[in-house]
Amino acid sequence: MSEHQQQHPGAGHQFAWQPPQQPTTPQPVAPSTYPGYGGLPSLAAPAPEQPARRSGRLRIGLVGLVAGALIGGGAGAGVTTLLDEPAGPAGSSTSAQSVTIENPERATTATAAAAKAAPSVVTVYVSTGTSAGSGSGVVLTADGFVLTNNHVVAAEGASSGSVQVRTADGTLYDAEIVGTDPAFDLAVLRLDGAEDLSPATFADSDAVQIGDIAVAIGAPLGLSNTVTDGIISATGRAVATGSTQDDATVLDAIQTDAAINPGNSGGALVDGAGEVIGINTAIATVASGVPGGQAQSGNIGVGFAIPGNTAQRVAQEIIRTGAASRAFLGVTASTAADGQNREVGRGAQVATVEPGSAAEEAGLQAGDVVTAVGQRPVTTSTELTAAIRSQAPGETVELTVRRGSDTRSVDVTLGQTN
Repeated sequence: MSEHQQQHPGAGHQFAWQPPQQPTTPQPVAPSTYPGYGGLPSLAAPAPEQPARRSGRLRIGLVGLVAGALIGGGAGAGVTTLLDEPAGPAGSSTSAQSVTIENPERATTATAAAAKAAPSVVTVYVSTGTSAGSGSGVVLTADGFVLTNNHVVAAEGASSGSVQVRTADGTLYDAEIVGTDPAFDLAVLRLDGAEDLSPATFADSDAVQIGDIAVAIGAPLGLSNTVTDGIISATGRAVATGSTQDDATVLDAIQTDAAINPGNSGGALVDGAGEVIGINTAIATVASGVPGGQAQSGNIGVGFAIPGNTAQRVAQEIIRTGAASRAFLGVTASTAADGQNREVGRGAQVATVEPGSAAEEAGLQAGDVVTAVGQRPVTTSTELTAAIRSQAPGETVELTVRRGSDTRSVDVTLGQTN
């Protein structure tokens, strides 16, 4: 595990991580499953039944894995449930439909964005002898490289199963997995015999602003070429996903209120110009069985996407080498809680420093509390992980570090890990 994924003490919103994919039946998770529960309802996803979980990782996009997403800071609000429709046989979803502008005089920004981007969004089907499901993907190249989520294609036994991809014009291709990166929840597929596909155009996701138009395109519940719209609700949102700490994936996510549902995983989040700004990967839902919470499944207006700049970099590395690298600081850390209120984080407190790491070379010590990465405040260990993950290996970042009563700035040239 890389730094500070291993510890999430203190408070944290735990959202149901529903990387959109075909559902398993969730069951409530005991509060003790998630560290830092602390008496307030924690937004944690219920884990699926164990037999379903074995195949659940392959129940790809229609609901995505049921997992918990920790968002640093503040009190939680509930636990989640996922849609529990059974996964259908691969390829059985609604036929693909083209998005066209038939009445230009009535076209909206979403209409134009969908017309440009929809031909570059595909539906991904994965099946084994015991399970089948689907998700979404984005065309990278005309000769058949497609980007999707790792959780859409990753599963025990997936190597013995099959992966197929249906493009927006309805053509069905066999596909192989080129490589995956669970840390970023990304995977690259290669379609067999594909040519003249419509590659997506990527925008600079670093330029995304809160309030910008956001259009989500994918196959929620297996309904190919589905378009929903909204706005960018937040950027740089630290989200930890995973049903346990051991399989946590920490994302530096774009948050949107565009409807994202099970099956949207791996699909495109595009701007008003129809250019990809993110890869849809997770949603939050309200939990049942906690005070003030009612059973909900699917979209409640809180969805998350992997920023397009990160997705492109990772995809290019996977295509070149079959794997991707990520920035590495070299510490484990926990959330430094406020003395008066343990639910309030005041930084990421370093627990250990790995010998020879970037952190050691910069002089970080156990007990130091990181309160900012560049101009970005850090209040929890999850936020520190997300801020570091948003950088590329070899980049130099400025950390604001509190040691005792002193605060100082430290320049760190980040290392690399796979």
